[in-house]
Amino acid sequence: MSSMTPSPVAFNGNSASKPTALDLLRSSSNGVFGVPLKTLGRVVQLGAKRRGFTVSAKLRKVKKHEYPWPEDPDPNVKGGILSHLSPFKPLKEKPKPVTLDFEKPLMDLQKKIIDVQKMANETGLDFSDQIISLENKYQQALKDLYTHLTPIQRVNIARHPNRPTFLDHVFNITDKFVELHGDRAGYDDPAVVTGLGTINGRSYMFMGHQKGRNTKENIQRNFGMPTPHGYRKALRMMYYADHHGFPIVTFIDTPGAYADLKSEELGQGEAIAQNLRTMFGLKVPIVSIVIGEGGSGGALAIGCANKLLMLENAVFYVASPEACAAILWKTAKASPKAAEKLKITSKELMKLEIADGVIPEPLGGAHADPYWTSQQLKTAIVESMEELVKMDTETLLKHRAQKFRKLGGFQEGIPIDPKRKVNMKKKEEPIVQISKTSDSELRDEVEKLKLRILEASKSPSEIPETGLKEMIEKLKREIDYEYDEAAKALGMEDKILMVREEIAKARNVQDQLAHPALKEKIELLKDEFDKKIPSAPNYSSLKYKLDMMKELSKALNPSKSRIDKEETRLEINKKFRELVDQPDMKQKMETLKAEISESGLSDIGSNQELKAKVLQLKEELDTEFKAVLGSMGLQVNPPVVPEAKAKIEAFNEEVNVIIDDVVNSSGLKDRIELLKAEVAKAGNSQDPDSKSKIEALEAELRQAIVGAISSPELKEKHEKMVSEIVESTESSAGSDASLGEEDKQSNDELQVKVNLESNRSFV
Repeated sequence: MSSMTPSPVAFNGNSASKPTALDLLRSSSNGVFGVPLKTLGRVVQLGAKRRGFTVSAKLRKVKKHEYPWPEDPDPNVKGGILSHLSPFKPLKEKPKPVTLDFEKPLMDLQKKIIDVQKMANETGLDFSDQIISLENKYQQALKDLYTHLTPIQRVNIARHPNRPTFLDHVFNITDKFVELHGDRAGYDDPAVVTGLGTINGRSYMFMGHQKGRNTKENIQRNFGMPTPHGYRKALRMMYYADHHGFPIVTFIDTPGAYADLKSEELGQGEAIAQNLRTMFGLKVPIVSIVIGEGGSGGALAIGCANKLLMLENAVFYVASPEACAAILWKTAKASPKAAEKLKITSKELMKLEIADGVIPEPLGGAHADPYWTSQQLKTAIVESMEELVKMDTETLLKHRAQKFRKLGGFQEGIPIDPKRKVNMKKKEEPIVQISKTSDSELRDEVEKLKLRILEASKSPSEIPETGLKEMIEKLKREIDYEYDEAAKALGMEDKILMVREEIAKARNVQDQLAHPALKEKIELLKDEFDKKIPSAPNYSSLKYKLDMMKELSKALNPSKSRIDKEETRLEINKKFRELVDQPDMKQKMETLKAEISESGLSDIGSNQELKAKVLQLKEELDTEFKAVLGSMGLQVNPPVVPEAKAKIEAFNEEVNVIIDDVVNSSGLKDRIELLKAEVAKAGNSQDPDSKSKIEALEAELRQAIVGAISSPELKEKHEKMVSEIVESTESSAGSDASLGEEDKQSNDELQVKVNLESNRSFV
């Protein structure tokens, strides 16, 4: 700083020939009148009394070669001296490798490769085949892993500490780049970087979020979270680019705008809103690229572009998966589920037409080969700009507005397809308040209802349904209440509510239940609840109400079954008439009738030829009609001959006598009494020891009874009985001979089944 104070002394003579104050200042680098400035101190007063004025100068202590211009710029640095305008320099130390959780299997393979190479170097042996095999296996595993990434895994890759930042990409893709600072309001936010650069001779305005490459840089850059100063700096550069006609390229990589008290006081929301409004009015092409994570309005403030591109493993979201999970499921551990539901990956956003293109990354993520990734970015920028610069201003503005107007588009006044109505949200039914009714009151109501049903059943014309449906509905509400109370007592209420919410949030419940994971979760929860329900304090009341509802449902079913039987009978008759009225079948029957009338015989049994034709036609009709009944879900069982039924009952009686003898002898009765005592002792809540004792006793009793009824004598009697039944069935058929080989086998199987079921029920 310098100042000149005029003196009241007048100047005489020609002042142009005399040394001036400016001349004295120019010579100050060598001292004043031969005296070095260093000896005079920081403040030097220069006197020129000959002309009657004084000059004062205050010198600022600076570095020898101060930023931005270096003394000796490195000629090998791409971009020349202009690259030194930014303090962003390569890291002195190589960043430490960071392994994500899902990459640990790959690290195991990599470790094996290193161990084999080390062994080969130490021993001098040739392990090239093993190394090649392991490397091929590693590459295949890497490919399989990175081609089937889950959304939460892509989120972790987007947040990788070694992922290349905005300035890394800019210095890789630009020929020259100069950083521009400040918002012209006294601030310069390091989390937002702006600057001019050239690609293939064309100038662009670059701006983007800048994260740090280590802890120190992250603190300096505020972890890529801008304050209002950063957005106002970006806004100033947008106006600058719009004025000079520079296309704008923005790089998005932020978890969101910095949400602290100071930022809110300085107008964080207003700064973002100004950027949104301004970007839709800029007359130059804008391309935005999500290179990491794009969080909420902090990303959108520089993302209102004509084209939005995303790196393959980048994510773009309105709320982070952790925040979404904390809101919906009350725990951040549900973030994988939230990441899947939010649809935040590049492929999902391409399907939703939010992103306009996906830029590929190398296997392992962008940090595996940053330069290759930057070249892919450069190619995408050049191709997009070549398309956009051809548009005139009006078309460009409409293109940008239309891109955002079509997001989440809807149409009004179009009738909805009836099939789609099924998937629409159903009208909420009014909630019925459940109030527990005492068991005694409920029992009295049920007894009164039974009496009314009994009186109504005496009238054959009236179906006894008086008050039955209402009581069943009431019992259902009571049972629901009992189940809720049991769930609370067993501590399973939260689990059940969580599953209910998952089902309720689905558009189509059937589709949701078809999902294997949810179906398995429901089955496991049901099994757990069924095992614990006997130990609930209200189990006796719940069981009593379930039994009552079952009994009343049986009382309601006869009327329904009567109607169903009548409908089934009419349907069978209709099918039979259709079968008989078929042209080929009708012709056969008419032909056979004509032959019988021509023969003039009153009994066709004397004519073997006619008898064979009648039996053949009958068998054909039986076969066709069985097929028709089978298509209706009905099954024809062969008739049981009365004599055969009597023999089966006699055989069952004999088996029962043998079982009684076994039970009353050989100490088996004592084992049965012991089993009864163990069951009574255990009660409803069986501990593992008592349960194992009961199961062991049951197995012992079952084995003893099965051994008794499996004696050779009893088996011989059983076979003899089966042969007698078959003979009696054949003889009862007589000349009819309608019981074919298949019918014999079915009859045999039927009797054996009856016998075994009877024995099993006794055991």
